[in-house]
Amino acid sequence: MKEERATSVSHVEFEILNELIETVDLESLKQIMVDDKVTGKRWDSGAKNVLLLLENMKDRRRHRLKPEHPEYKEKEK
Repeated sequence: MKEERATSVSHVEFEILNELIETVDLESLKQIMVDDKVTGKRWDSGAKNVLLLLENMKDRRRHRLKPEHPEYKEKEK
């Protein structure tokens, strides 16, 4: 876990999103929801869509991080 002080609400949101992407294991939910090829395709599609949403939310906060943050990226103009 990071030992970094929360410097802004955007920073907290960024770190929460990052933690969700990196550590949440959905395998048990997948085992409940997927029982054949069709539901497997649905799962893969839905999981991919949610990951893209989370990554997009994370990216939209990247420019608001402190420049010293390792994942800071200047906003594109």
